Amino acid sequence: MGAPGATAELTSLFAGAAAVIQLAWQIQPSHDRARIRQTNVTGTANVAAATVAASVPMLLVASSVGAYAPGPKDDRVDEDWPVTGVAGSTYSEDKAEVEALLDVLEQEHPQLRVVRVRNGLAFQRSAAAEIARLFIGPLAPLSLLRHGRIPLLPGGKALRVQAVHSDDVAEAYARAILARAHGAFNIAADPVLDAASVGARFHGLAVPTPPALLHAAAALTWTARLQPTEPGWIRLAANCPLMSCHRAEVELGWRPRTDALDAFTELIEGMADGTGDGSAPLRSGPARPPGCSPWPAGGCPATATRTEHNRGDPCSCDRRPTKRRPSAPPS
Repeated sequence: MGAPGATAELTSLFAGAAAVIQLAWQIQPSHDRARIRQTNVTGTANVAAATVAASVPMLLVASSVGAYAPGPKDDRVDEDWPVTGVAGSTYSEDKAEVEALLDVLEQEHPQLRVVRVRNGLAFQRSAAAEIARLFIGPLAPLSLLRHGRIPLLPGGKALRVQAVHSDDVAEAYARAILARAHGAFNIAADPVLDAASVGARFHGLAVPTPPALLHAAAALTWTARLQPTEPGWIRLAANCPLMSCHRAEVELGWRPRTDALDAFTELIEGMADGTGDGSAPLRSGPARPPGCSPWPAGGCPATATRTEHNRGDPCSCDRRPTKRRPSAPPS
């Protein structure tokens, strides 16, 4: 998507479409900033250019609460809040840059209907194994979550975030397309997730924790490749605003069917069981750092050491051929 020549190929694929929905976003390998940006920013620019070239009348882009500038945790902002991102979070910086290129796109091509869906954290059970691979890594004993407890939870006024079930985000996409909407829509469910609400559900103790301490811990463990979450995610969580979804409710008739705490519970239960789905990104199985080829059932087929995998270094499964199972016939 971000490669040279991608626009021409995408233009051919988009020909005759009524709408293009841009969902693609890369989070790992988080140590390879250039590769991440090529997919997220250059790739989205290519999708936008191809949409125009193919004369598709509508482009819907999956934006995020992460595009917003730092904002309040005791009030809610609407879609007019600045989308300049949170400095120090590569995810937020890329989302803000995409928002800026969409502004230019709308100015240069007023005939194109552009929709931006800015949702909170999106959770579902079938994405649990993928989210664990992207953000937690192979060292955490996630099977312990089967006991339904998260003993300690970092708390504080800044550590309050919004979430939503993925099915409800999909509902917002569908409603925006069918309603011929345009512009930005905030999408999130109540309650706001914090140490108190999550602790009550999972029998955990809220421990007041300065975000700077969490950032330092994330930076240390990420630099040592002990876990895959770059420290900018802590900065983003501590600074992103809480959103009002009034516009989506009024203009799209959108209401979440699953509350945020139930969506988070579904995710945690899925993580405990290693739940995935049929596609490669959503596959079930052990957390594996970026750079390694997908493992078949039973684990890594090569002779890589556990240290290689835990560090996130490319391992022998990237350097030796493996047999591929034949693709399943279409249903």
